Amino acid sequence: MASCVLEAPLRMSVLSEVTASSRHYVDRLFDLDPQKVLQGVIDMKNAVIGNNKQKANLIVLGAVPRLLYLLQQETSSTELRTECAVVLGSLAMGTENNVKSLLDCHIIPALLQGLLSPDLKFIEACLRCLRTIFISPVTPEDLLYTDATVISHLMALLSRSRYTQEYICQIFSHCCKGPDHQTILFNHGAVQNIAHLLVSTSYKVRMQALKCFSVLAFENPQVSMTLVNVSVDGELLPQIFVKMLQRDKPIEMQLTSAKCLTSMCRAGAIRTDDSCIVLKTLPCLVRMCSKERLLEERVEGAETLAYLIETDVELQRIASITDHLIVMLADYFKYPSSVSAITDIKRLDHDLKHAHELRQAAFKLYASLGANDEDIRKKPILESGAIELLCSLTQSENLALRVNGIWALMNMAFQAEQKIKSDILRGLSTEQLFQLLSDSDVNVLMKTLGLLRNLLSTRPHIDHIMSTHGKQIMQAVTLILEGEHNIEVKEQTLCILANIADGTTAKELIMTNDDILQKIKYYMSHSNAKLQLAAMFCISNLIWNEEEGSQERQDKLRDMGIVDILHKLSQSSDPNLCDK
Repeated sequence: MASCVLEAPLRMSVLSEVTASSRHYVDRLFDLDPQKVLQGVIDMKNAVIGNNKQKANLIVLGAVPRLLYLLQQETSSTELRTECAVVLGSLAMGTENNVKSLLDCHIIPALLQGLLSPDLKFIEACLRCLRTIFISPVTPEDLLYTDATVISHLMALLSRSRYTQEYICQIFSHCCKGPDHQTILFNHGAVQNIAHLLVSTSYKVRMQALKCFSVLAFENPQVSMTLVNVSVDGELLPQIFVKMLQRDKPIEMQLTSAKCLTSMCRAGAIRTDDSCIVLKTLPCLVRMCSKERLLEERVEGAETLAYLIETDVELQRIASITDHLIVMLADYFKYPSSVSAITDIKRLDHDLKHAHELRQAAFKLYASLGANDEDIRKKPILESGAIELLCSLTQSENLALRVNGIWALMNMAFQAEQKIKSDILRGLSTEQLFQLLSDSDVNVLMKTLGLLRNLLSTRPHIDHIMSTHGKQIMQAVTLILEGEHNIEVKEQTLCILANIADGTTAKELIMTNDDILQKIKYYMSHSNAKLQLAAMFCISNLIWNEEEGSQERQDKLRDMGIVDILHKLSQSSDPNLCDK
């Protein structure tokens, strides 16, 4: 009991000392002697460096409003104002709560006002603090754009020093989120003002300028088309970006320049068969996927490569045979390698955080690689055991892994040969297919239906699959059409039935199932035109005149009253239904 009684006052005593020490720093800011105030700010600066607890104490004790007051006072010396900006920047480097506190005190308008000063050192200190605040995830990017004159002034400050260049480019690259921001920066001359910084003697300036262009050009044809024609010291920007891709350059520079060239290529500013894409950008991004790279670099490399090749079959083919890329991707699913073996908690957190990102990136790249070309799906992807891997991921408790696993299988089944389709069905098993079709997440359900639709395409495949899995598939279709599902799910299910109805022998599984036929009849008279149209496709495939047994099928459907419904639909105001 004695130890308990003594321990609490001891803790209170230490806390009081800390608070008293912090209070001393704040009190000195109110001294009547300007020189003592200046020394107090300098001492505060030294006290908070690398000390988050001290930063938090000073914020709680009200240091921020006083520092901002001193920073904005014309009677304050330039040295004092500069030191105040430095301390505020140091406080912003603490926790996200620190940044929130600074924002609540309206620090951004005060710092922006400080940029009008003629003193360069003070301007640099204000910019450094603004940079730290704007790169925080808690700071709304729109705060940079509330006053139209701010962007113009920042553009003008770019020429002042290498520090203004570095900080302003960093602010722009972090605050450029989406087409509206891109347009504002572009219209204020960002391309022309930043281009020459790519050849700066300062690596940090070159890097921040490069990052600016990577966000300005992303999904923006206007910026991309402009960039391709800009030259610096007689060299076009694409050539400068290619130089930055070289293996002897730092990895972040290689990756960021590859992102610039990728965006320009996707925007149509650079041809997909241009040597700077085929021989430089694509191989660089493949290199970034190797296990020698950091996990973050592998994620960024794979995602950028997926975006580059997404719509071009020739780039997909080249990527699939470059540096054993498919084998590299299989390695993306092995992190964290062994949780029990990692004793460093920070390392474990890092690996667990990036394990999910690695898998997501690999899925995107798998999907892009196999998006358009059957040979690619058959050759680097299938030989690497991707089907078994993806089928196993559909059983994961992690929703994102289930969605992406089934999504990748859906893409793999698109226009695939019969063996691949059979391998997918075998790998999934009937039980797992039913599990996915009853998944509570609509994305999983929709992707599973999409997979079934892709599996049940081309007549020989439809007949083969329905001969082995017909009973189970028809059961699944019935359950979904009877269940409480949205229009898209029901429409996709009816499209699967339409595919089955296109089979030579498979269509008999519908014709001999009165329950399914009644459901098709019901959806022909549904209030939703999409469902009516999908049901019509089923009927159309069942009664096709040129196929054996068509007369018997027509007679049966006529007896069910289908012809009467068709007559009504022929008078429909919907042109699609009427034509069909």
